[in-house]
Amino acid sequence: MASSVRDVAREAGVSVGTVSNVLNRPEKVSPSTIERVTAAIERLGFVRNDAARQLRAGRSRTIGLVVLDTRNPFFTDLAHGAQARTLDAGFTVLLGGSDESSEREAALLDLFEEHRVAGLLISPVRTDLSRLRRLREAGTPVVLVDRGSSDLSFSSVSVDDVEGGRVAVQHLIDIGRKRIAFIGGPLSIEQVAQRFKGAQTATAAHADVALVAHSTNALTVSEGRRIGEQILAVPAGDRPDAIFAANDLLALGVIQALALNRSLRIPDDIALVGYDDIDFASAAAVPLTSVRQPATEIGATAIELLMREAGGDHAPEQVVFQPQLITRFSTLGQSAHEASRGQPTEV
Repeated sequence: MASSVRDVAREAGVSVGTVSNVLNRPEKVSPSTIERVTAAIERLGFVRNDAARQLRAGRSRTIGLVVLDTRNPFFTDLAHGAQARTLDAGFTVLLGGSDESSEREAALLDLFEEHRVAGLLISPVRTDLSRLRRLREAGTPVVLVDRGSSDLSFSSVSVDDVEGGRVAVQHLIDIGRKRIAFIGGPLSIEQVAQRFKGAQTATAAHADVALVAHSTNALTVSEGRRIGEQILAVPAGDRPDAIFAANDLLALGVIQALALNRSLRIPDDIALVGYDDIDFASAAAVPLTSVRQPATEIGATAIELLMREAGGDHAPEQVVFQPQLITRFSTLGQSAHEASRGQPTEV
């Protein structure tokens, strides 16, 4: 019959908890105790059963990742960064998309809890994090991604979205735009609200600049097309001369809608800035100026924080990256775009 941890503890004359510390947290145990427990393990031929240990601890070798939209390349890049970081540690990432729905998010959390994931990375739909607190209290470490922890109670990895929104709209002001439309929503999504706040900050110092918000039901290309069609229906004299979209998918949808109007030119009549700087931003028919987020680095950093959380005795840590403005044709036109070649301008 195979020896158990309890047998090792009895043989070494220590508690079961001490044996567990020797196996999992040796830095908490004195060298002499480690030597005594190790000798007992060798005498008994004890073989550690990791699978059983993980099940007893309520954990598997998987990490759950919940994002707002799996169709958005920003989040797939984030997932790629997370997966690359976990492979060496013998874990895999399970990706789920909430589709910006709190009900779907709750269903994914139920599923991941049922599968006893070793940890959870999540870009939450709502500001209410009570469900995540309960998960953490039950032993599942949680790290927020693409969103900060407002009360600093969770570890998080994010970009300064207020600054990102500010620099996007300041760029539009700097090139002479006066009627700026913000496109994004719902504002219950923290990232969208923060980007809008940054846009308001940029316009607040300019009495001659107007900022008008156009709410969307989702952050998708189809919603961008819908808002673009609405803007085209506005009389030319009242139409905005610039647009800041809360993500690149919205901006690309706007470009599709505006392309149908051959009398309206980008950026001469309407300049356009997106957010995320996904690969499609530079490859679009009208190369898109965008605010860059380091998606793969966000994913990898989130995994590192999750591992620290899982190790215990780790105070929540907030990592905030600074955004970069990538200027392209949609705001600078052909000559300036050729000069810059899409090189990043740090903000």
